[in-house]
Amino acid sequence: MKKVKLIIAAAAMMGLVSSSAVYADGFAPGEGLYIGAFAAGSMGIVQPRVTTAGIASGQSPTDGSNLGGTLKATDGGLGLAGIEGGGMVGYGYRMGDLYAGIEGEMAAGDVEFKLTSDVNIRLAGSTAAGNVNFITEIAAKKEWTGGMFGRLGYYVNPDTLLAFKGGVLVSKFDVSTKGDVNYQEDFYGGGPSFGASLESRVSAIDPNLSIRIGAVYTDFLTANVFGLGSHNAKNEANLSGHNSEVTGSAISARVGLQYSFFDASSLF
Repeated sequence: MKKVKLIIAAAAMMGLVSSSAVYADGFAPGEGLYIGAFAAGSMGIVQPRVTTAGIASGQSPTDGSNLGGTLKATDGGLGLAGIEGGGMVGYGYRMGDLYAGIEGEMAAGDVEFKLTSDVNIRLAGSTAAGNVNFITEIAAKKEWTGGMFGRLGYYVNPDTLLAFKGGVLVSKFDVSTKGDVNYQEDFYGGGPSFGASLESRVSAIDPNLSIRIGAVYTDFLTANVFGLGSHNAKNEANLSGHNSEVTGSAISARVGLQYSFFDASSLF
């Protein structure tokens, strides 16, 4: 009977030792190959810039009000706002308290801006003879965003990683107008992106599971916009030099989970 109790006690102790070993062998946050998902609230700004030669000399109106020039938003712009969700996959390497890795991500949501008017806004190219084109609404929705990052970080403690990342994100925007005829066009904007995150192991659930909070900033650079869908605007001889551009930036505040499950060094 004493032998049976001894065996049971030994088995229990082996179980405790095994559990401790599993925890000790668990991946640190961001270490090894990992996958994750996140939800985010995003906001940003879009700034238009239009340069035109205006109406040629001698044509109506003659008071100099349409001589052209550059019109741009020097302070403020059109606000982007919405929520999005996505996923990431990456690989990280721990070097003592230091960290280095790469990461790719994709996200989608309803981040957009929309302008509406109670009165018809007449478009250039309309004529007094009845060929009047107008719009009452213009909107731009960011359908998806994707890109790659390099990451560097520091382990504040064995269970917590402070990381910074830099890379490039590209977004697809669906731009549309409503009016006498509805127009739609897809545009792509992208540029440098930077972010920071704090990742902490959720050891109570799984030593390989981490929670991540952070933020990502993206500069969409500048895109030329001329015409929309089948409404292809054209430069008249006396109005040559017209150029429309949009630029902008956005920031995304995120919270998510990630799970590490493979270490490439185990193959060697």
